[in-house]
Amino acid sequence: MFSTEQEELIASRGSNVQFIEDQIADFKLGFPFLNLDRAATIGDGVIRLTDQQLEAFLKQYETKTSGKDLLKFVPASGAATRMFKELFEYLAIGELNGGVEKFIDGLKHFAFYAELSEVLKNQGYEIEKLVDTKDYKTIVSALLNEEGLGYGSLPKGLLSFHKTESGGKTPIEEHLIEGAKYAALENGLVRLHFTVSPEHQEKFESKLEAVREKYENDLHVKYEVSFSQQKKSTDTIAVDLSNEPFLEDGQLLFRPAGHGALLENLNDLDADVIFIKNIDNVVPDHLKEDTIIYKKALASLLLSFQSDSFDWQQQMAKEEDCLSEAIETLQRKYGISLECKDSNVLANYLNRPVRVCGMVENTGEPGGGPFWVKSDDKISLQIAETAQIDLDNEQQSSLLKQSSHFNPVDLVCGVRNFKGEKFDLLKFRDNKTGFITQKSKNGKDLKAMELPGLWNGAMADWITLFVEVPISTFNPVKTVNDLLKPTHQ
Repeated sequence: MFSTEQEELIASRGSNVQFIEDQIADFKLGFPFLNLDRAATIGDGVIRLTDQQLEAFLKQYETKTSGKDLLKFVPASGAATRMFKELFEYLAIGELNGGVEKFIDGLKHFAFYAELSEVLKNQGYEIEKLVDTKDYKTIVSALLNEEGLGYGSLPKGLLSFHKTESGGKTPIEEHLIEGAKYAALENGLVRLHFTVSPEHQEKFESKLEAVREKYENDLHVKYEVSFSQQKKSTDTIAVDLSNEPFLEDGQLLFRPAGHGALLENLNDLDADVIFIKNIDNVVPDHLKEDTIIYKKALASLLLSFQSDSFDWQQQMAKEEDCLSEAIETLQRKYGISLECKDSNVLANYLNRPVRVCGMVENTGEPGGGPFWVKSDDKISLQIAETAQIDLDNEQQSSLLKQSSHFNPVDLVCGVRNFKGEKFDLLKFRDNKTGFITQKSKNGKDLKAMELPGLWNGAMADWITLFVEVPISTFNPVKTVNDLLKPTHQ
């Protein structure tokens, strides 16, 4: 299928011909829809902690994490372009839209207002006069363009989200603070890992060095921060509408494969407990308490589960019978109904990575929800995206509407087995849960593929525990005007 030159290109990207041929086969066959059995709800797949349980998990946190290696993993790749979609449209078309009007009305409430005013002042403008004369284009241009603050090409992690007495505070700073509050080791070391785009890493490192000493002194910790980039080997090939490789100037075209590609980055890391949270889901200090409480509770639940699981696996390794005890405890403590009459089946079930996922009540936000999903001869808990569900199927569409919770990408993960060895996370991915979308390149239509999502198909064969968390822990910033919400003021 490929010429020698094309095969050399594929190899130079760290990939191989078979991997690319498998992708083309997936384009031709398409990915099957998930087969929903039912929505996961409180008492049936989603755990609601009582006040007593929450208090107990919090009290146990220090003991359970003692001697454990903790790590905070933050996907932070990509520019914040979509945050400013309506502002970019205004600059391009020249017509006011609701997003721009709301932006101007709330201008003084943004954390970057002082910086923006200074930039405009250096350009010879007074921001108040520009507002009075309705010269909004000059204001928006100063915010987005490189001659101004350059927010249109910066990543979310480096934008001023929240006001402080000393100026705007960025998401990377908020994550440093969060890490110190729930992921500090006993010696005060806080380990964080950010996935970033190649063009942004230097700016992330520069920002980190500018603020590191302040937060280390204020919070009495030491930070160990690492970065990685999405690997070229995970890029997927683009095809034309006939499912033949798309050529650009005679060359194969490869595209980043979505957040599912970050499974490779996660797989390169090693820790007892890994906290995962998106870069834009942060709040000011006075609203962090719920986040800290529930992160600790989720981690305590994870470690409690692993403690039981590891004990059972060690007993089975010694050929000791613990089957009935394990089945009863799994149901009573973790809401897991496991029907098996064989210790080998139990051992196989337990010998997998574990994720505890915080779930908020569904308030209409777009994104994945918790479901019981049928696959082959088993039913398992999965986070399903709307695009993975056959909306033309009345029964499946009805189940989607019954979903009571939403996944805010709030995960605590255990990636080591009972012997302390790290799992190869790539072995627990369902490769048939990717996404195919139609795009265009230089006016030509093409089809693009995303790998199974990091918290969707990429973790399909993990042990999953869904836990209800308060809506106060979910504060994503999808548009610039989200920063005007009370939770970001």
